[in-house]
Amino acid sequence: MALLTVEDLQVRYGLIQAIRGVSFEVNEGEVVALIGANGAGKTTIMHSICNLIPKAGGKVTFMDKDITNTPAHKLTYMGVAQVPEGRRIFQELTVAENLRLGAYTRKSKAEINASMEEMYERFPILKERSKQIAGTLSGGEQQMLATTRALMSRPKLLLMDEPSMGLSPLFVNIIFDMIKKVNEEGTTVLLVEQNAKKALSIANRAYVLEIGKMVKTGTGKELLEDDSIRKAYLGG
Repeated sequence: MALLTVEDLQVRYGLIQAIRGVSFEVNEGEVVALIGANGAGKTTIMHSICNLIPKAGGKVTFMDKDITNTPAHKLTYMGVAQVPEGRRIFQELTVAENLRLGAYTRKSKAEINASMEEMYERFPILKERSKQIAGTLSGGEQQMLATTRALMSRPKLLLMDEPSMGLSPLFVNIIFDMIKKVNEEGTTVLLVEQNAKKALSIANRAYVLEIGKMVKTGTGKELLEDDSIRKAYLGG
């Protein structure tokens, strides 16, 4: 069953058409990756799904509801959460305050506290640093925080935009292991990622984007073994 459906999406920046009739779907329980070179339009698609930028055309459906023009903050109440490119944590607040803000759609303090303990179990370093100002964390720790903050809303669909950007190989592995675990626990994931090899290694399916258009799709395994994809994105 399709949890998210994007049909004929179009985005323009002035006279430039950045996204040209893109269509794809994300089924419940999947990890779906969007891969492509810098400037292909991956982040633009993410932003347009969440209505952070206007669409020039197309339709977006989530759980059979038309969300084409639904404001971004209302999507959180519907079960959509985004981990944006560059983390975008609240730099001057503590780790714990960031996590609590991630749960602003929820009412039960007891359940929120339980979720915080769950996130601390997932990443013990965040518990150790719960009172630390978030802006003083390392890049990898900030990515952990950005991801767990999004999970605090208990999303049905998690959108992740370049989670490995600027991270050491160790933290890249930690973050991708976490994405796999989150998905195994029932959260559907749409992943935009420059590191195509890592993305395809955990994706059920993937779409390849070139200059605002979808040019290929397949399972993660199929695209990892595709000669044209290996040469273009996997360095081989």
